[in-house]
Amino acid sequence: MANRTLFQSIRGALTPQVTTTNDAHAPAYELGPQAALAQLAATGCVSQTYYATAETQLDRVLEIAQQVDTDFLAQTALYARTKGFMKDMPALLCAVLATRDLDRLIEIFPQVIDNGKMLRNFVQILRSGVTGRKSLGSAPKRLVRQWLERATERQLIQATIGNHPSLADVVKMVHPRPADASRQAFYAWLIGKPWDAEALPETLRAFEAWKVSREGEVPDVPFQMLTAQNLGEKEWSAIAANASWQTTRMNLNTFARHGVFHDAELVKRLAARLSDPDQVRRARVFPYQLLVAFMNAGNDVPTELREALQDAMETAIGNVPEIDGKVIICPDVSGSMQSPVTGSRKGASSKVRCIDVAALVSAAFLRKNSKARVLPFEVKVVNVALNPRDSVMTNATALAKIGGGGTNCSAPLALLNQEKANPDLVIFISDNESWADPKANRGTAMMAEWEKLKTRNTKAKLVCIDITPNITTQATNRKDILNVGGFSDTVFDIIASFAAGADGSQHWIKQIELQPLHKHMKTA
Repeated sequence: MANRTLFQSIRGALTPQVTTTNDAHAPAYELGPQAALAQLAATGCVSQTYYATAETQLDRVLEIAQQVDTDFLAQTALYARTKGFMKDMPALLCAVLATRDLDRLIEIFPQVIDNGKMLRNFVQILRSGVTGRKSLGSAPKRLVRQWLERATERQLIQATIGNHPSLADVVKMVHPRPADASRQAFYAWLIGKPWDAEALPETLRAFEAWKVSREGEVPDVPFQMLTAQNLGEKEWSAIAANASWQTTRMNLNTFARHGVFHDAELVKRLAARLSDPDQVRRARVFPYQLLVAFMNAGNDVPTELREALQDAMETAIGNVPEIDGKVIICPDVSGSMQSPVTGSRKGASSKVRCIDVAALVSAAFLRKNSKARVLPFEVKVVNVALNPRDSVMTNATALAKIGGGGTNCSAPLALLNQEKANPDLVIFISDNESWADPKANRGTAMMAEWEKLKTRNTKAKLVCIDITPNITTQATNRKDILNVGGFSDTVFDIIASFAAGADGSQHWIKQIELQPLHKHMKTA
């Protein structure tokens, strides 16, 4: 009989050699520059995470951004904003382009810097000096002026919300030339100079008149402009009636406190708004944001609105694929997953934790793949009973209640090997900072366990969804392994393509490279 120990050793020797250590100081594989930039751009908010400081994140982005060509840099900025719905990172990459390739910056600027918040982010980052310059420079100034010139009245009024810098600060920096009396009056109103009341845009004219008289309908301006006005139930109901989809989602408890839901007809209107598939898609909402709105809705929020959030969730996870074969879903529920998914930032940390996102993704896959098996893990696999027929919200809430312990990404695979299970697709959702694994010979323990599993099913595929900014992985990119990051439902599209036969080694990068750019023509 052949020596089993000998042949097991030889098989283990085929496991790829680790190339670095992760932020938890454990063995890992280093992502290449393109993959690392993609991961940072799709998940990073330049905030402190459980394992890395904001400064470390920023330094990594700036370093890696210099290692890729400007076409990929521009495409990553486009992808992170238009597909990943990120804010800080796309603006940062645009600021880097301002020092490396003005032609590419000019080309992608309108698509990436697509609202007032993004405009202020770009200006703030560029003037901070982190990309090598503290002044805007002539070309970026021109781009900012063009944004101001092309913005609608509604966009400009929305852009007045926020500081550091404020829109008034931006206007003072770039000195836009008003095209007409209305725009001239708006700029004067914005920066605190005398303005022509008759020339002021109609919405602002109505707002200024209402502040004085408090008569007539509440003006249709961002509700942040109204909340300092000591409003009553009538005014708050008017705000709710005119609110955007996102404002409605984010302020259900506020509306409840101010009596908005006493009006049954208005409740029906708000429920119809929240559940409208077209408005959900236009809002570019992350599925996890719906989960949090649902979980945080107080007892005074009507059932109709809770159900509307669940309907919105069905739209938001519409891209979750139905997978042929046996599917295993492995959400990380370790202690580090209790940290805010967008990092810690003084006064602005998200209440959404990494574990909430992992739980939601798991529940979404289970909803579309009812025979899938869910294996939550920390140091070991945690037993949890989930009903595939329960709503995504219900199962996600149940998973999110688990938590604690170290991170051992090899644990679910070790269990599958112990059981001699034969899955076709294994999906991990983790912060990827595994450190509590058993010692492996040359690779990570996760990779060693995956190699064992592959001896039973050579066609098996592994997906590692990383939900934190990272430059390392526990399973190296190759044909049967896909490393991907992000919060939006675009991740589901990529997994669907991979499960259907796409090569995992460069799949995510190829998706980013599909972002359209014009043929590059250098300016003189």
